[in-house]
Amino acid sequence: MSRALSLRRSIHHLLCRGPSQPISTAFPPTKPPIPPNNRYPSNPVRTFSTSSPAPASSEAELRRYLGYTALVLFCGAATYFSFPFSENAKHKKAQLFRYAPLPEDLHTVSNWSGTHEVQTRNFHQPETLEELEKLVKDADEKKTRIRPVGSGLSPNGIGLSRAGMVNLGLMDKVLQVDKEKKTVRVQAGIRVQQLVDGIKEYGLTLQNFASIREQQIGGIIQVGAHGTGAKLPPIDEQVISMKLVTPAQGTIEISKDKDPDLFYLARCGLGGLGVVAEVTLQCVERQELVEHTYVTDMNDLKKNHKRLLSENKHVKYLYIPYSDAVVVVTCNPISKWRGPPKFTPKYTKDEAIQHVRDLYKECLEKYRNGEITANLVDELSFTELRDKLIALDPLNKEHIVRINCAEAEFWRKSEGYRVGWSDEILGFDCGGQQWVSETCFPAGSLSNPSMKDLEYIEDLKQLIEKRRIPAPAPIEQRWTARSRSHMSPASSSNEDEIFSWVGIIMYLPTMDGRQRKDITDEFFHYRRLTQTALWDKYSAYEHWAKIEVPRDKEEQAALQARLRERFPVDTYNTARKELDPNRIFANNKLEKLFPVSQAA
Repeated sequence: MSRALSLRRSIHHLLCRGPSQPISTAFPPTKPPIPPNNRYPSNPVRTFSTSSPAPASSEAELRRYLGYTALVLFCGAATYFSFPFSENAKHKKAQLFRYAPLPEDLHTVSNWSGTHEVQTRNFHQPETLEELEKLVKDADEKKTRIRPVGSGLSPNGIGLSRAGMVNLGLMDKVLQVDKEKKTVRVQAGIRVQQLVDGIKEYGLTLQNFASIREQQIGGIIQVGAHGTGAKLPPIDEQVISMKLVTPAQGTIEISKDKDPDLFYLARCGLGGLGVVAEVTLQCVERQELVEHTYVTDMNDLKKNHKRLLSENKHVKYLYIPYSDAVVVVTCNPISKWRGPPKFTPKYTKDEAIQHVRDLYKECLEKYRNGEITANLVDELSFTELRDKLIALDPLNKEHIVRINCAEAEFWRKSEGYRVGWSDEILGFDCGGQQWVSETCFPAGSLSNPSMKDLEYIEDLKQLIEKRRIPAPAPIEQRWTARSRSHMSPASSSNEDEIFSWVGIIMYLPTMDGRQRKDITDEFFHYRRLTQTALWDKYSAYEHWAKIEVPRDKEEQAALQARLRERFPVDTYNTARKELDPNRIFANNKLEKLFPVSQAA
């Protein structure tokens, strides 16, 4: 101890010596001695000595630079050992330089377009009604969420929840068919195509179809999905009774005769009132349809619009941005007297698509110096070619215009007729992964259309051209009759009222993260412009499977207030409190759309 104290005093003495007692050096100083009144200057004289220590400030600087060096080395090492990820290492453990594959009990659930994804350890697939009832009861007692999720086709991932989900994919049976009444009772996990295949032997089918057949019946009715035809309602209107598993009241069966208020609320209930376990549907006789596809323009369409809506069982329009071309597709039962139409197409399928192939080959030379062989190009379908063309330069407006013009020409060369069963004809190849925003708004009545539906499209196309939006084709427009389900976007007390549904789109034709982000940003800009210019003007509301909740709190509040103007939100939230008091069927999207605290 005495030696340490002596050493500290010696060092202090050396540092504090004045000019009359200079430190011995191996070389003479290069600057004059420090005057007595400035003993500790900011830039002290530097001497070279084998016996004297460095000044204190130099020691602090040295320690600081050593710290920076260590930090840089650590970050470099961490980056080197961390990347790239292995294929099965999608998350990190809290251990240095160590990544682990996904745990066996961790489920990754994504929607079809890959725009929404969650990981959860609580993904349940009961096989029987009893298992489902026990699952709901246990979750309610533990206050753990089990959001009902269907086949994951909703573009906005409305059924996803990180806290937990229940999927009825293993409850997919046809339970009962009444051929005379044309009804079928099914488990809610059955997919549309399974159901159609299961009842075709009875000569029955569904009244209408959405674009794809992979939806589970429980999901397709809960979000208010629809087909097309101004005389045909959305698909939820086909439900005549349903069995609902709830936390507070157990399993209840509801219909228009048994608890009609709850029935019309829960039929399009967004999965928030209970798990739809069984559904009884009103069907129709299975019949062949003849589909007629042709191209016209907006002037001609205005002249024939009312007739097209009233005379065709199914009708839809496909608009091509930056073009006056409108693709009209009608579907009707084959005439028993005349039979299918006799028609010889002007072009073969190869001839109709050849100019699109040529455009793709040309663009490959421009963008990628020809990385694909002609044989592979010839094997691609039109929608596959369109995806690949868009992927080359998805946000270049001029590039998208060329693709749209090629699409318009493809439809002109594809004009003609097609005959098939309704479940084969009414589908539509939507292309690859995509962002979609679809709105529903009133369009007058079947006997007196308001023409607001065509005005909406004209305003939309003008907006696209004015703002130079790289909007790909098609803008799809369909129609339905009204629904009596209170939460349906087509809900109305006027049985003659019709509604138009318009969808805008941007494709995600690549898995490149940066490119997908850029497309996503552009799509939401496109959607926001449409919302600002059109939604209030035409009383348009988004499809529940496509509505996106804004992150901004003020925008969320504005959306909540707007939904209250159209839908019985207080009634819906009150029912949620009564049937699901612990909100085990909620997720973030549902909570932000309908905050329960606002219930009456």
